[in-house]
Amino acid sequence: MKDILPKEMEIRNYVMNMIRETYGTFGFSSIETPCVEHIENLSSKQGGENEKLIFKILKRGEKLKLTEAEAESDLVDSGLRYDLTVPLSRYYSNNANELPAPFKALQMGNVWRADRPQRGRFRQFMQCDIDILGEPTYLAEIELVLATTTLLGKLDFHNFTIRINDRKILKAMAQYSGFPQESFDTVFIILDKMDKIGIEGVAEELEKEGFAKESIDTYLGLFKEITSDIEGVRYCKEKLKDVLDSKVAEDLETIISTVDSVKTADFKMSFDPTLVRGMSYYTGPIFEISMDEFGGSVGGGGRYDEMIGKFTGNNTSACGFSIGFERIVMLLLERNYEIPTKNGKKAYLIEKNMPADKLLPILKQAEEERKNGVQVNISIMKKNKKLNSEGIEKTQVNNTSVYFFTLLIQAVDKLLELLGTAIIFGLTSLGLTIIFNESLRNIVFQMLGLK
Repeated sequence: MKDILPKEMEIRNYVMNMIRETYGTFGFSSIETPCVEHIENLSSKQGGENEKLIFKILKRGEKLKLTEAEAESDLVDSGLRYDLTVPLSRYYSNNANELPAPFKALQMGNVWRADRPQRGRFRQFMQCDIDILGEPTYLAEIELVLATTTLLGKLDFHNFTIRINDRKILKAMAQYSGFPQESFDTVFIILDKMDKIGIEGVAEELEKEGFAKESIDTYLGLFKEITSDIEGVRYCKEKLKDVLDSKVAEDLETIISTVDSVKTADFKMSFDPTLVRGMSYYTGPIFEISMDEFGGSVGGGGRYDEMIGKFTGNNTSACGFSIGFERIVMLLLERNYEIPTKNGKKAYLIEKNMPADKLLPILKQAEEERKNGVQVNISIMKKNKKLNSEGIEKTQVNNTSVYFFTLLIQAVDKLLELLGTAIIFGLTSLGLTIIFNESLRNIVFQMLGLK
């Protein structure tokens, strides 16, 4: 939760517009869901650790009976959404008959998690999701990855990585190693720490949980053999053939190879068998965006074919990808990213107490500029007023109607022609002195033929 200053807001609006434009070309339609959901929907055991971070809302009015409450459920009936996937599933279950099949949804909106704030992570943050509902084939994964990476390419991100895995491969590796099926979630939670604690740390934690050393050694041995390319997928297909449907590996191979062949952005696909994703609702391929300049994930998603069935009773194929909007904006700000502009910007600087009859033509001229797509800012010149991010100090200008920044440049060019290059190093300060000192200005302007 934070205040957003104009510079950041400008970047945020630009990114949001780019999201709508780019995802729109891929056929995604914008939708919106409420910020508040019934607590039963948010606590459906589908959100993993995020369900522990829900901002819960007390019952209101006559429903709130503090003296009679015996459990939390007696006090709470709703909460703020912690992501956009759970609300989407509820939305689709309520409106499926009015939506096309497959349905390609785009959502942008704030979500809330009672988390510990840190770099790129806030309790309230903007989330941006694209989801394809009703498409059971790997075409959904391919389109989601291509759309997301195309967007990042347009925002001038390069050399990032899309890490990809499949939850079925995760389970097959655990089964092959001899872990009991009921302990898979525990194994995956520990495995998810691989980036932080390394393979030895994972081994230690698995041992602390009481798992057999033989299972641990077999399990971690697999990771040492698997490469991060298509050959790694093929290795899994062969090694795990007794516990893994070959089509799972074949589909994953197709996703990787197809994206590599069609992509327009500068990134690489990497098979990562240690990728887990925290949400328990994932059922198939999962992916994350990694950027070296952030040092972690800036987006992720995957297939969740069983989630909508929790609401409707009938499973619906579903796959989604979420970009880390706040982290993307943060990285752009840290780069001092400049928004590309086609028509540029102009500032009209007018004198204080200008008569209305003189102000009118200036306003009309500004409107004409705006019709042509130019961003025009009109400001009253005030004594010792600092303007914008340029850090240029201006003093009050008298006996003039309007000044453009180009006036200074014009004067400097004329002075260069007359005086030569010997005074280049003092020219800027000299020009400012002349422009904003009335007596010197009038003399020099007469000499230069400027009006």
